[in-house]
Amino acid sequence: MFKDHVKLKLSGGKGGNGIVAWLRVKYLPKGGPAGGNGGRGGSIIITADPSINSLDSFRNRAQIDAPKGQAGGGNNRQGKKGKDLILKVPCGTLLLDAHTQTLIHDFKEPGERLKICSGGKGGLGNTFFKTATCQAPSKCTLGREGEMRDVELKLKLIADIGLVGVPNAGKSTLLNQIAPIRVKTAAYPFTTLDPQISYIDFDDFSRLYIADIPGIITDAHADRGLGLSFLRHIERCSALIFVIDIAGVDGQNPFQDFLTLRREIQRYMPLILEKPFVVALNKVDHEGAKKHLEPFKKEYPFDPSTLFEISALEKKGLGLLIERVRNLRNKKIFFPK
Repeated sequence: MFKDHVKLKLSGGKGGNGIVAWLRVKYLPKGGPAGGNGGRGGSIIITADPSINSLDSFRNRAQIDAPKGQAGGGNNRQGKKGKDLILKVPCGTLLLDAHTQTLIHDFKEPGERLKICSGGKGGLGNTFFKTATCQAPSKCTLGREGEMRDVELKLKLIADIGLVGVPNAGKSTLLNQIAPIRVKTAAYPFTTLDPQISYIDFDDFSRLYIADIPGIITDAHADRGLGLSFLRHIERCSALIFVIDIAGVDGQNPFQDFLTLRREIQRYMPLILEKPFVVALNKVDHEGAKKHLEPFKKEYPFDPSTLFEISALEKKGLGLLIERVRNLRNKKIFFPK
């Protein structure tokens, strides 16, 4: 199961304790204090890694602690520092305070890093307390606890193009035909249960990232069906492709499907509808397409040039569609919070 939301308790490593020790060597009967300081605990650092696309690595990790610092040693030896713990998250991850829901950081760019929990300072050995009036101190201090925070990670996928449609509209088939990554397809609804990210490579070595979002149904904005679990993943797409089953294979009215998609997005976040979009009228190879095609065009309230008649199954009309969405990708990108 695709993981895109986790709650974590994070804790920086505890600092190592300082110790009480004495220098005992031949010919130096009063060597004095020689207790070393403890090492600092490790910190927790979160970084955006473009090679991962989910939060699955945190599935069974509700509590994450950075390594502790080691205690000081005799002969004034400093304890070893705890190693910093680096947590990798996908680009598009929001880091929130679990209690206040305040946004701490938005990881948009590959390689972004944030220290979220600092390690505790190491304790002081008895050497530190030696003074002119106290030549043989016998005290030391304990290492401090690391910083602790309760956080939430919420993933909002970043892609150039988002495929939006009702269940069984043919989004996964379309993605399989235009991109190298294979996704599951079948002749029943909700074959896509998780968002899928794939890409198209062009001759100029540019790349177009495409997200296949699970099917949206009526009242998805109220968390019906797969609902809110995945609606947020279209927030960060630069442009949208509405994939419509123009043949009405499941007895659906194609134009009503289009209105349903826009209505649910409007109720979830109106700003999304300001993105550039095209409409892919899929399954034109099906005999039922003739019945719905012209009525759809007559009722369609937007620029007719945004309509593309395609057959994902037979690869008809895909070249023009890809070239158009490639141009849409170059328009201004915005990232709603």
